[in-house]
Amino acid sequence: MPMKLTAEQVEQYLREGYLFLPDYFPSADMEQLLRVARDDDALASIANDRLDREGRTSRLSLRHELPDDAYAAYTRSCAIVEPMEQLMGCEVSHYHHKMMMKEPHTGGAWEWHQDFGYWHANFLYPDMASCMIAVDRAHRTNGCLQVLKGSHRMGRLEHGRAGDQTGADPDRIAAVEDRFERVYCEMTPGTVLFFHSNLLHRSDANRSCDPRWALICCYTSSENPPFRDGTKGEFSRFERWDDERVNRSLQEHEMRQSDVRGN
Repeated sequence: MPMKLTAEQVEQYLREGYLFLPDYFPSADMEQLLRVARDDDALASIANDRLDREGRTSRLSLRHELPDDAYAAYTRSCAIVEPMEQLMGCEVSHYHHKMMMKEPHTGGAWEWHQDFGYWHANFLYPDMASCMIAVDRAHRTNGCLQVLKGSHRMGRLEHGRAGDQTGADPDRIAAVEDRFERVYCEMTPGTVLFFHSNLLHRSDANRSCDPRWALICCYTSSENPPFRDGTKGEFSRFERWDDERVNRSLQEHEMRQSDVRGN
């Protein structure tokens, strides 16, 4: 069932720019979601490679729509959407969701950036946030997310190109790294991390034997529609699913894959 956040948790999010909820989803469900994702030709077909400054590759598979599949089911989940609305203090619309795929020894770094550094081209306000779901284990050596606690309060920084990515102004980053605590977001499968669109975050390259896959669900305030014509997404109220519906969608997704392969 969706978790009713406490006033202290909401205050912590507003102060620090992020909120951990450890072991929020059952690890067995994450094992199944990872199995589905790794066997999903459709997910792989829309994946894009992003190079870091050293030429290492990270992959992500992004959707602006909410099709009938396991990833969109989690994006619709009341267990994610209702706490998100508590933290943002408003009704939210779906912007996009993406599976991040950082493979052993090859998965590249992500430079310091704010999500609104990417998104402000289409939206007027940073009334946006994301929820990262750890599909498998994230730790320092496989490139877990790092955040600068409280950095969202600075507002949006200037961003430019960093490899195939968009990175925050390096001179500004050099000045702020000593002013904000760096937190390594080590996560067990099923842990979730809510974070503000102006929170500075990055990750190191994966130099371990362990992959790091994560599903990130991104939302905007329903009062913050895109101002630019042609912005991808469906910015209207979407159907929210309870745990039973989410789990059924996960089961059905795996069954469809099994049928395709004749198993």
